[in-house]
Amino acid sequence: MKSSLDHIPPQKQRELSRALHILHEEFEDALKEGSAEFKKRGRILKVILFGSYAKGGWVDEPFTMKGYRSDFDLLIIVNNRKLCDFAEYWYKAADRLIRDPAIQTPVSFIVHSRREVNGFLKEGQYFFSDIRKEGIVLYELDDEPLPEPEPLTPADRLRVANNYFEERFSLAQSFLKVAKFCIQERDLKVAAFELHQALEQAYSCVLLTLTNYSPPAHNIKFLRSLAEEQDRRLADAFPRDQHQDRAWFNTLNEAYVKARYSRHYEIGEEALVWLGDRTAALLDIVRAVCGEHLEALDEAAR
Repeated sequence: MKSSLDHIPPQKQRELSRALHILHEEFEDALKEGSAEFKKRGRILKVILFGSYAKGGWVDEPFTMKGYRSDFDLLIIVNNRKLCDFAEYWYKAADRLIRDPAIQTPVSFIVHSRREVNGFLKEGQYFFSDIRKEGIVLYELDDEPLPEPEPLTPADRLRVANNYFEERFSLAQSFLKVAKFCIQERDLKVAAFELHQALEQAYSCVLLTLTNYSPPAHNIKFLRSLAEEQDRRLADAFPRDQHQDRAWFNTLNEAYVKARYSRHYEIGEEALVWLGDRTAALLDIVRAVCGEHLEALDEAAR
Protein backbone atom coordinates (compact mmCIF):
# COMPACT_ATOMS: atom_id res chain seq x y z
CA MET A 1 0.00 0.00 0.00
CA LYS A 2 1.02 3.62 -0.48
CA SER A 3 2.30 5.82 2.34
CA SER A 4 3.19 9.14 0.72
CA LEU A 5 1.06 12.26 1.18
CA ASP A 6 3.21 14.43 -1.07
CA HIS A 7 0.32 15.09 -3.46
CA ILE A 8 -1.75 16.67 -0.64
CA PRO A 9 -1.14 20.33 0.31
CA PRO A 10 0.79 20.89 3.58
CA GLN A 11 -2.22 22.42 5.36
CA LYS A 12 -4.31 19.33 4.54
CA GLN A 13 -1.48 17.10 5.79
CA ARG A 14 -1.50 18.98 9.09
CA GLU A 15 -5.27 18.49 9.34
CA LEU A 16 -4.85 14.77 8.77
CA SER A 17 -2.16 14.61 11.44
CA ARG A 18 -4.45 16.37 13.90
CA ALA A 19 -7.34 14.04 13.04
CA LEU A 20 -5.10 11.02 13.61
CA HIS A 21 -4.07 12.38 17.01
CA ILE A 22 -7.70 12.88 18.06
CA LEU A 23 -8.69 9.39 16.97
CA HIS A 24 -5.89 7.79 18.99
CA GLU A 25 -6.48 9.99 22.02
CA GLU A 26 -10.22 9.38 22.21
CA PHE A 27 -9.89 5.65 21.55
CA GLU A 28 -7.34 5.28 24.34
CA ASP A 29 -9.61 7.29 26.64
CA ALA A 30 -12.57 5.04 25.81
CA LEU A 31 -10.55 1.98 26.83
CA LYS A 32 -9.24 3.36 30.13
CA GLU A 33 -12.03 2.26 32.41
CA GLY A 34 -12.50 -1.15 30.84
CA SER A 35 -11.73 -4.29 32.84
CA ALA A 36 -12.55 -6.76 30.07
CA GLU A 37 -9.53 -8.44 28.53
CA PHE A 38 -10.41 -7.36 24.99
CA LYS A 39 -10.40 -3.74 26.15
CA LYS A 40 -7.04 -4.09 27.88
CA ARG A 41 -5.63 -5.50 24.64
CA GLY A 42 -7.53 -3.09 22.39
CA ARG A 43 -5.40 -1.61 19.65
CA ILE A 44 -5.73 0.43 16.47
CA LEU A 45 -3.81 -1.62 13.93
CA LYS A 46 -4.04 0.62 10.89
CA VAL A 47 -5.54 3.90 9.76
CA ILE A 48 -5.88 4.18 5.98
CA LEU A 49 -6.86 7.24 3.97
CA PHE A 50 -9.07 6.33 1.01
CA GLY A 51 -11.35 8.11 -1.44
CA SER A 52 -10.59 11.32 -3.30
CA TYR A 53 -7.77 12.54 -1.06
CA ALA A 54 -5.96 9.24 -1.53
CA LYS A 55 -6.54 9.17 -5.28
CA GLY A 56 -5.89 12.87 -5.86
CA GLY A 57 -9.30 13.97 -7.15
CA TRP A 58 -10.68 15.88 -4.18
CA VAL A 59 -12.81 19.02 -4.38
CA ASP A 60 -12.53 21.86 -1.88
CA GLU A 61 -14.94 24.55 -3.05
CA PRO A 62 -17.12 25.52 -0.05
CA PHE A 63 -17.83 28.98 -1.45
CA THR A 64 -19.04 27.98 -4.91
CA MET A 65 -22.66 27.56 -6.02
CA LYS A 66 -22.89 23.97 -4.78
CA GLY A 67 -20.61 24.50 -1.79
CA TYR A 68 -19.08 21.05 -2.22
CA ARG A 69 -16.11 19.94 -0.15
CA SER A 70 -14.62 16.44 -0.21
CA ASP A 71 -14.17 14.62 3.10
CA PHE A 72 -11.12 12.91 4.45
CA ASP A 73 -12.28 9.27 4.30
CA LEU A 74 -10.55 6.98 6.79
CA LEU A 75 -10.66 3.24 7.40
CA ILE A 76 -9.70 2.37 10.98
CA ILE A 77 -8.74 -1.26 11.54
CA VAL A 78 -8.82 -2.54 15.13
CA ASN A 79 -7.87 -5.90 16.62
CA ASN A 80 -11.29 -6.90 17.93
CA ARG A 81 -14.74 -6.61 16.39
CA LYS A 82 -16.21 -5.45 19.70
CA LEU A 83 -14.12 -2.29 19.41
CA CYS A 84 -16.02 -1.22 16.29
CA ASP A 85 -19.04 -0.12 18.34
CA PHE A 86 -19.43 3.55 17.44
CA ALA A 87 -21.47 4.59 20.47
CA GLU A 88 -19.05 2.92 22.86
CA TYR A 89 -15.67 3.87 21.43
CA TRP A 90 -15.87 6.44 18.63
CA TYR A 91 -18.65 9.00 19.09
CA LYS A 92 -16.47 11.38 21.14
CA ALA A 93 -13.77 11.29 18.49
CA ALA A 94 -16.36 12.00 15.78
CA ASP A 95 -17.67 14.97 17.77
CA ARG A 96 -14.17 16.41 18.32
CA LEU A 97 -13.33 16.04 14.64
CA ILE A 98 -16.35 18.19 13.80
CA ARG A 99 -15.57 20.86 16.37
CA ASP A 100 -11.77 21.09 16.27
CA PRO A 101 -10.83 24.50 14.79
CA ALA A 102 -7.59 23.10 13.36
CA ILE A 103 -9.52 20.73 11.08
CA GLN A 104 -11.40 22.54 8.32
CA THR A 105 -11.94 19.50 6.13
CA PRO A 106 -14.82 17.18 7.13
CA VAL A 107 -13.60 13.81 8.41
CA SER A 108 -15.56 10.60 7.85
CA PHE A 109 -14.40 7.25 9.13
CA ILE A 110 -15.44 3.63 9.23
CA VAL A 111 -14.17 1.10 11.77
CA HIS A 112 -13.72 -2.63 11.18
CA SER A 113 -11.70 -5.40 12.74
CA ARG A 114 -8.81 -6.93 10.83
CA ARG A 115 -10.74 -10.19 10.57
CA GLU A 116 -13.69 -8.35 9.02
CA VAL A 117 -11.52 -6.52 6.48
CA ASN A 118 -9.71 -9.72 5.54
CA GLY A 119 -13.07 -11.41 5.12
CA PHE A 120 -14.38 -8.60 2.92
CA LEU A 121 -11.34 -8.92 0.67
CA LYS A 122 -11.67 -12.69 0.43
CA GLU A 123 -15.35 -12.25 -0.49
CA GLY A 124 -14.39 -9.91 -3.32
CA GLN A 125 -15.95 -6.74 -1.87
CA TYR A 126 -14.44 -4.26 -4.30
CA PHE A 127 -14.95 -1.30 -1.96
CA PHE A 128 -12.18 -2.77 0.19
CA SER A 129 -10.24 -3.97 -2.83
CA ASP A 130 -10.13 -0.34 -3.99
CA ILE A 131 -8.94 0.80 -0.56
CA ARG A 132 -6.18 -1.82 -0.65
CA LYS A 133 -5.15 -0.65 -4.11
CA GLU A 134 -5.48 3.13 -3.76
CA GLY A 135 -5.39 3.76 0.00
CA ILE A 136 -2.60 5.51 1.87
CA VAL A 137 -1.46 4.17 5.23
CA LEU A 138 -1.42 6.99 7.79
CA TYR A 139 -0.68 4.79 10.79
CA GLU A 140 0.35 1.18 11.19
CA LEU A 141 1.04 -0.71 14.41
CA ASP A 142 2.42 -3.68 12.52
CA ASP A 143 3.46 -4.32 8.94
CA GLU A 144 1.05 -7.18 8.30
CA PRO A 145 -0.30 -6.54 4.79
CA LEU A 146 -3.94 -6.80 3.84
CA PRO A 147 -4.56 -10.01 1.87
CA GLU A 148 -4.91 -10.10 -1.89
CA PRO A 149 -8.58 -9.64 -2.85
CA GLU A 150 -10.50 -12.43 -4.50
CA PRO A 151 -12.14 -10.78 -7.52
CA LEU A 152 -15.76 -11.60 -8.31
CA THR A 153 -16.55 -12.79 -11.81
CA PRO A 154 -18.30 -10.21 -14.03
CA ALA A 155 -21.47 -12.30 -13.84
CA ASP A 156 -21.36 -12.35 -10.04
CA ARG A 157 -20.73 -8.61 -9.86
CA LEU A 158 -23.76 -7.99 -12.08
CA ARG A 159 -25.96 -10.32 -10.05
CA VAL A 160 -24.97 -8.80 -6.70
CA ALA A 161 -25.30 -5.21 -7.95
CA ASN A 162 -28.69 -5.87 -9.54
CA ASN A 163 -30.04 -7.41 -6.36
CA TYR A 164 -28.87 -4.49 -4.25
CA PHE A 165 -30.26 -1.90 -6.67
CA GLU A 166 -33.69 -3.48 -6.95
CA GLU A 167 -34.05 -3.89 -3.19
CA ARG A 168 -32.70 -0.55 -1.99
CA PHE A 169 -34.11 1.69 -4.71
CA SER A 170 -37.58 0.26 -4.19
CA LEU A 171 -37.31 0.87 -0.44
CA ALA A 172 -36.20 4.47 -1.02
CA GLN A 173 -39.18 5.09 -3.30
CA SER A 174 -41.58 3.60 -0.77
CA PHE A 175 -40.24 5.66 2.13
CA LEU A 176 -40.48 8.82 0.02
CA LYS A 177 -44.08 8.01 -0.93
CA VAL A 178 -45.05 7.56 2.73
CA ALA A 179 -43.21 10.77 3.68
CA LYS A 180 -45.15 12.81 1.12
CA PHE A 181 -48.43 11.42 2.41
CA CYS A 182 -47.45 12.31 5.99
CA ILE A 183 -46.56 15.86 4.92
CA GLN A 184 -50.02 16.22 3.38
CA GLU A 185 -51.54 14.97 6.63
CA ARG A 186 -49.26 17.33 8.60
CA ASP A 187 -47.84 14.41 10.54
CA LEU A 188 -44.46 16.13 10.39
CA LYS A 189 -42.36 14.01 12.75
CA VAL A 190 -43.30 10.81 10.96
CA ALA A 191 -42.68 12.53 7.64
CA ALA A 192 -39.19 13.50 8.79
CA PHE A 193 -38.40 9.93 9.86
CA GLU A 194 -39.66 8.51 6.57
CA LEU A 195 -37.64 11.05 4.56
CA HIS A 196 -34.56 10.15 6.57
CA GLN A 197 -35.13 6.50 5.70
CA ALA A 198 -35.62 7.35 2.03
CA LEU A 199 -32.25 9.11 1.95
CA GLU A 200 -30.53 6.37 3.92
CA GLN A 201 -31.75 3.78 1.44
CA ALA A 202 -30.92 5.98 -1.58
CA TYR A 203 -27.31 6.53 -0.56
CA SER A 204 -26.91 2.89 0.52
CA CYS A 205 -28.33 1.89 -2.86
CA VAL A 206 -25.51 3.75 -4.63
CA LEU A 207 -22.81 2.37 -2.35
CA LEU A 208 -24.01 -1.22 -2.52
CA THR A 209 -24.66 -1.16 -6.27
CA LEU A 210 -21.35 0.46 -7.15
CA THR A 211 -19.05 -0.97 -4.46
CA ASN A 212 -20.79 -3.96 -2.84
CA TYR A 213 -20.45 -2.24 0.54
CA SER A 214 -22.35 0.24 2.70
CA PRO A 215 -21.42 0.90 6.33
CA PRO A 216 -23.95 0.02 9.04
CA ALA A 217 -24.78 3.66 9.71
CA HIS A 218 -27.89 5.86 9.98
CA ASN A 219 -25.98 9.12 9.62
CA ILE A 220 -27.15 10.38 6.23
CA LYS A 221 -24.43 13.08 6.12
CA PHE A 222 -21.84 10.33 6.37
CA LEU A 223 -23.58 8.12 3.81
CA ARG A 224 -24.01 11.11 1.50
CA SER A 225 -20.29 11.83 1.67
CA LEU A 226 -19.34 8.25 0.79
CA ALA A 227 -21.89 8.05 -2.02
CA GLU A 228 -20.86 11.37 -3.55
CA GLU A 229 -17.28 10.14 -3.66
CA GLN A 230 -18.53 7.46 -6.06
CA ASP A 231 -20.23 9.94 -8.40
CA ARG A 232 -20.17 13.71 -7.97
CA ARG A 233 -23.48 14.11 -9.80
CA LEU A 234 -25.16 13.07 -6.55
CA ALA A 235 -24.06 16.35 -4.96
CA ASP A 236 -26.47 18.21 -7.25
CA ALA A 237 -29.42 16.97 -5.18
CA PHE A 238 -28.43 18.78 -1.99
CA PRO A 239 -26.42 22.00 -2.52
CA ARG A 240 -24.46 23.26 0.48
CA ASP A 241 -24.07 26.94 -0.39
CA GLN A 242 -27.14 28.19 1.54
CA HIS A 243 -27.15 28.06 5.34
CA GLN A 244 -30.88 27.28 5.47
CA ASP A 245 -30.51 24.28 3.16
CA ARG A 246 -27.65 22.90 5.24
CA ALA A 247 -29.60 23.47 8.44
CA TRP A 248 -32.66 21.64 7.10
CA PHE A 249 -30.54 18.67 6.02
CA ASN A 250 -28.86 18.58 9.44
CA THR A 251 -32.25 18.63 11.17
CA LEU A 252 -33.37 15.72 9.01
CA ASN A 253 -30.19 13.86 9.91
CA GLU A 254 -31.36 13.93 13.54
CA ALA A 255 -34.77 12.49 12.67
CA TYR A 256 -33.75 8.83 12.87
CA VAL A 257 -33.77 9.06 16.67
CA LYS A 258 -35.30 12.39 17.65
CA ALA A 259 -38.38 12.31 15.41
CA ARG A 260 -39.44 9.15 17.23
CA TYR A 261 -38.24 9.70 20.77
CA SER A 262 -37.82 13.42 21.50
CA ARG A 263 -40.77 15.65 22.33
CA HIS A 264 -38.55 18.63 21.51
CA TYR A 265 -37.78 17.64 17.91
CA GLU A 266 -39.24 20.16 15.47
CA ILE A 267 -39.17 20.53 11.70
CA GLY A 268 -41.44 22.73 9.62
CA GLU A 269 -43.64 21.88 6.67
CA GLU A 270 -41.66 24.19 4.37
CA ALA A 271 -38.45 22.37 5.23
CA LEU A 272 -40.03 18.97 4.67
CA VAL A 273 -41.49 19.94 1.30
CA TRP A 274 -38.06 21.15 0.16
CA LEU A 275 -36.34 18.04 1.53
CA GLY A 276 -38.92 15.83 -0.18
CA ASP A 277 -38.38 17.56 -3.52
CA ARG A 278 -34.60 17.22 -3.20
CA THR A 279 -34.96 13.57 -2.23
CA ALA A 280 -37.02 12.96 -5.37
CA ALA A 281 -34.30 14.70 -7.40
CA LEU A 282 -31.70 12.52 -5.71
CA LEU A 283 -33.58 9.36 -6.65
CA ASP A 284 -33.56 10.43 -10.30
CA ILE A 285 -29.77 10.80 -10.12
CA VAL A 286 -29.39 7.51 -8.26
CA ARG A 287 -31.39 5.74 -10.97
CA ALA A 288 -29.14 7.22 -13.67
CA VAL A 289 -25.86 6.52 -11.85
CA CYS A 290 -26.75 2.95 -10.92
CA GLY A 291 -28.29 2.31 -14.35
CA GLU A 292 -25.06 3.27 -16.10
CA HIS A 293 -23.06 1.06 -13.77
CA LEU A 294 -25.36 -1.91 -14.28
CA GLU A 295 -25.17 -1.48 -18.05
CA ALA A 296 -21.38 -1.53 -17.87
CA LEU A 297 -21.46 -4.66 -15.70
CA ASP A 298 -23.88 -6.30 -18.13
CA GLU A 299 -21.55 -5.62 -21.06
CA ALA A 300 -18.60 -7.03 -19.10
CA ALA A 301 -20.59 -10.14 -18.16
CA ARG A 302 -21.35 -10.84 -21.81
